[in-house]
Amino acid sequence: IRVRPLTCMETRRGDRRVVHSLGNSTVHVSAARHDATFGFSAVFDAGASQEAVFEGSGMRQLRSFACLLEQSQSRGSDLALSASYLEIYNEQVRDLLSPGPPCALPLRWSKTRGFYVENQLSVDFESLEAIADLLLQGSQRRRTSAHALNRHSSRSHALLTIHVRSRARGQSITPPTRVPQPSACPSKQGTLCFVDLAGSERVKETGSSGELSMEANSINRSLLALGHCISLLAKPRGKRTHIPYRDSKLTRLLARSLGGSGITLMVACISPSSRCLSETLSTLHYASRARRVTSRP
Repeated sequence: IRVRPLTCMETRRGDRRVVHSLGNSTVHVSAARHDATFGFSAVFDAGASQEAVFEGSGMRQLRSFACLLEQSQSRGSDLALSASYLEIYNEQVRDLLSPGPPCALPLRWSKTRGFYVENQLSVDFESLEAIADLLLQGSQRRRTSAHALNRHSSRSHALLTIHVRSRARGQSITPPTRVPQPSACPSKQGTLCFVDLAGSERVKETGSSGELSMEANSINRSLLALGHCISLLAKPRGKRTHIPYRDSKLTRLLARSLGGSGITLMVACISPSSRCLSETLSTLHYASRARRVTSRP
């Protein structure tokens, strides 16, 4: 959990700080009719630096990503890295790396691949500088708008996926122009997915109308679908019912991360303001349910 500082506007209007961190793994909410304590793997207060969050949240393990090429050479194998970057805007999947105007891409399903985006562009890279450039390039194409609370509000969910393929030395790896598909040749494949979820919105607070209101409704519906899936996955395996991944494009694309065999890290960001108490409590309960989800790596 990461608690942001009070904004200048919140300070000027006299909002009270109702969220406090108690140590490194506990957050306390104290308000007139709400007094609750939540426990998480890690809690960062408003004064935490980016470095502290990186070191303390488990993301420091991503440092191994910078060593993949070097380790590949020492192990005697060839390694190929590629990246794809998309956004989910108004329940449309758009490629953020493909040139030209954005267009909706079809979302498919197969027994071998699960849910996947058809015709999504995948770009090969060999350095952290190259993937940083791709991230910047794609982020500049992502849909944003201004409303009463944020000048640069994200209007979409974004997913950056790193594809890793390795083979024994001597076998060739043909660089793909689209997202790599399973091959019959002996190889190892894996993915590393970074997800930036757009925040839930109350139209009354943001002052949104017209297109902005439609975007907010789409964001909220997809987050509600994600929360429903998380609630069901948090139950003991013997008591789980059908997981409705198909309820939204977001849950379909996150199905493998949520209920598959991977390792998932979620960072939930909350406001300390008394005015945002309802959203803060909702996010804390959301994150508490997500913490109970177990996978089998």
